[in-house]
Amino acid sequence: MSDTNPPTEIEAAQPGQARLRDCPAWTYLLQEFHGIYARGSAGGSKAIRGHRKKVRDSLSYTIDSNPLIAPRQPVNKPVTAHLPRAFDLAASGPMARMSRALERASAQLTWDYGYERVPQHLAQKYAYCEVLGPQGPILSERLTLGFVLFAPRTTYPQHSHLDIEESYISIAGDWSENEFAVFAPGSLILNKPGHEHRITTGDFDPCLLAYAWIGPSDKLATPGMKFSKTRKRSVQGI
Repeated sequence: MSDTNPPTEIEAAQPGQARLRDCPAWTYLLQEFHGIYARGSAGGSKAIRGHRKKVRDSLSYTIDSNPLIAPRQPVNKPVTAHLPRAFDLAASGPMARMSRALERASAQLTWDYGYERVPQHLAQKYAYCEVLGPQGPILSERLTLGFVLFAPRTTYPQHSHLDIEESYISIAGDWSENEFAVFAPGSLILNKPGHEHRITTGDFDPCLLAYAWIGPSDKLATPGMKFSKTRKRSVQGI
């Protein structure tokens, strides 16, 4: 009997299937993700420092393992008409390198909603794309990375993620979470599992955020994204 475990479904390659090192655009994009979670201040927060380390460690493991690529059909949504403007905004900001890396892969992105039912007004103003995770295109069971794009004057309803620790890093545009502060490019926001949060964007420009999810592999595979039934009042300091 072999001492090695058989490959899981996510590891089982098909004949001729590419791996990460065969795809420079995806490789450089992951390198930029690693860089932004390595650089920058945690602002004295142990929770943010710990989250940054968990993302870096999981991402280093993934890159070193040279994961499989599962190409997905490129899909746009109405909001992706704002993507060129987001790239223009980011070009002169602190996230310019990340923005350029995403722009070079933009023709391969699969933009989605993630919800079975999306309000019609939100379907015109929001979408996300996963770049690493159980759905691919870069396959991983340990970590999910992607981007969220919002049009100007968007309210993304109150929601939370069960058993998933989430961070956003601003790439372009200004936004607020739970209306407590305005976050500019380069900001990192941490949402602990179950934390209710609501996103609003500015009046004139789109907002592009990178995100990272850490959690159990089964939750990453089926996060069960749902909006809260009622908007909860946020409590300062929590």
